[in-house]
Amino acid sequence: MSEGPASPAQALAPTPPMGWSSWNSFGRRIDERLIRDTADALVESGLAAAGYRYVNLDDGWQAPSRDAFGDLRPDEGRFPGGLKALGDHLHSKGLKFGIYTSVGRKTCEGFPASYGFEEQDASLFAEWGVDYVKDDFCGGPPFWCRYNFWPWWDYRSRYTAMSRGLRSTGRPIVLSLCNWGFGRVWEWGGEIAQLWRTTFDIWPSWRRIMGILDAQRGLERFCGPGRWNDPDMLEVGVAPLTLEESRAHFSLWAILAAPLIAGNDLRSMSPETLAILANPEVLAVDQDPAGLQGTLVSDPRSPLQAWSRRLHGPGERAVVLLNRSKAARSVEVSWPQLGLRGPARVRDLWRREDLGAFDGRLSLEAPGHGARMLRLSGAQEC
Repeated sequence: MSEGPASPAQALAPTPPMGWSSWNSFGRRIDERLIRDTADALVESGLAAAGYRYVNLDDGWQAPSRDAFGDLRPDEGRFPGGLKALGDHLHSKGLKFGIYTSVGRKTCEGFPASYGFEEQDASLFAEWGVDYVKDDFCGGPPFWCRYNFWPWWDYRSRYTAMSRGLRSTGRPIVLSLCNWGFGRVWEWGGEIAQLWRTTFDIWPSWRRIMGILDAQRGLERFCGPGRWNDPDMLEVGVAPLTLEESRAHFSLWAILAAPLIAGNDLRSMSPETLAILANPEVLAVDQDPAGLQGTLVSDPRSPLQAWSRRLHGPGERAVVLLNRSKAARSVEVSWPQLGLRGPARVRDLWRREDLGAFDGRLSLEAPGHGARMLRLSGAQEC
């Protein structure tokens, strides 16, 4: 983790942002009614009270072209009330308003994006009451050239221009860089933004989630309060992920100190999905004030893995025992791997029960494509 005090921009997200985004379940098929109903579901389900505050419109909210003044505008057929009124509605419910743009000339879905308009767009977003901006990577690199080529090596300056534009508005707006890990963004993203994507997109596939997990190894030193590695939005409760896979996915994002941006349809989620997203003990790990990203402490070649995260109290650890194979297996972790010695109290965060005191090592059965998540307390630091 970088040293030195956090900048005012970094202080916008002292813990990983939590909320909901439209993309994973709806793609570009979004409208005002969906967003208002989702906001209602976020509050009525208790997720807002649990910390999920941002309601983020992803790609697809825009009209096909800018207006006569060069301003972005929403699609009037799908957002007849306008985005200022929508933002006001979200704020009235105690929520925050997120919006999407891209660093190139066109978004991933071919709508107008912010290349060369960063200051103008930032000012407009502030007028609308926006609290969070996701700045994507489309409309630029050669493989997106059908959306108007621009010099892909210039992306860092364009992200910087958006950051500068947002700061100049005087409104506290979180900036999420979505450049898919290009240019080792984790090394410089914290200078201009609060979070940055580390990989290409997620989708509801166990194999894909495991691939993204593997890509987080070694990035922990770039993470901390106000500056977050982002392994992408959550697929919890999105088919065809099973409940066990969703539970493991959520456990791992919490151990990584990842932003928790739900992507399921909140209006129709099952009680089991809600129980995953709302588990207070797992959320407490993700939101731990120390802001330390978890690390793999076992053999990366094995399908049976232990991931560990130091928490803010002495001798406090969160541990995920991950079974990447299809059949139930026992997964083991030893105290030296965790940097601990002496007896520790162990609590199962999904079963919400104390397992007792253990000393030296721990072995528990984890379901296939599943995980056990634990909190260890009371041991001594090595």
